[in-house]
Amino acid sequence: MPALQSAYRRFHSTETAVKVLADILRALDNGDVAVLMLLELSAAFDTVDHAILLQRLETSYGIGGGALRWFTSYLSGRTQHIRRAISVSDIIVVLCGVPQGLVLGPILFLLYTADLLRLIGHHNLRPHLYADDTHIYGFCCPTAAAQLQQQVPACIDDVAVWMQLNRLQLNTAKTEVLWCSSSRRRYQLPLTGLIVSTDYVPPASSVRVLGIYVDSDVSKRTHVSKTVSSCFAVLPQLRSICRSVSPAVLQSLVASLVLSLLDYGNVTLYGLPGNQIDKLQSVMNAAARLLFSARKYGHVTPLLPDLHWLRVSDRIEFKLSVLVFRCLHGTAPAYLSDELHRVADSSTRRRPRV
Repeated sequence: MPALQSAYRRFHSTETAVKVLADILRALDNGDVAVLMLLELSAAFDTVDHAILLQRLETSYGIGGGALRWFTSYLSGRTQHIRRAISVSDIIVVLCGVPQGLVLGPILFLLYTADLLRLIGHHNLRPHLYADDTHIYGFCCPTAAAQLQQQVPACIDDVAVWMQLNRLQLNTAKTEVLWCSSSRRRYQLPLTGLIVSTDYVPPASSVRVLGIYVDSDVSKRTHVSKTVSSCFAVLPQLRSICRSVSPAVLQSLVASLVLSLLDYGNVTLYGLPGNQIDKLQSVMNAAARLLFSARKYGHVTPLLPDLHWLRVSDRIEFKLSVLVFRCLHGTAPAYLSDELHRVADSSTRRRPRV
């Protein structure tokens, strides 16, 4: 399976794709600047060419004989039609696309697009895929930013050609580019956008990567703001029904509609300033007051233990600890486990005197 594809695989998820942000943060810590391109396909699962897929299964993955004939039978001979009330369209044979709603269809799509990783690597850029979302990023010293700006469009052009040859369609309208640097190096970033095919893509100040907002200065201010705004939009709706449901149901709704937003991708919030964490904590405080019908500015310190809720800062550390545990025990993607090194194994660590 493709090493840097995080979709539809055991131990992989949108949250484990934080490797992209981790690599960018490491580059910025070293004084470099980074660029991130977000590409998306149009109707990706519906445009997979069966002939190309079967050839790829045979040549790239060594599937032949009865197994290849089974895949051929699985993909061929499918038909479809549209029914509306008593009207039925003509039946046509499906010549492309992988069946959705089954386990095998998405896996076949991952194998179909695996060559993208190698193609992007030839341009000395780093890829990461999640289903039909393609993330391309790279970094360099600030003085070489102009060269990197020319390198990225060349890679995108080759990706677009590859997609055309494989009957896939790049959605340039949803293509985004983000230049990242520390705040003191902002003046060294290119101000012009990139040309993708024939479309001009201006640089964005923030982009959404698998539900996590990334700012150009990697400050996470946009992510915190969007999360707080979404949570406070839900709480009044829950307050309007609190008299109509039982306390247990209300607590379940708060957990699924509010706490889930606070917890999603929160490992990327580690190290944020206290004032940003306090904004997230204010959401949890408001949710606790809602469950206990407490006053708007009442103390929540005695309420959180009764709900068995950790504070936001503790939830972040807990999520990070779980991720490290998974890396150490083989239940995390290899692209995360390989980046984790024990302090005791470091050659630069000082040894005690004998």
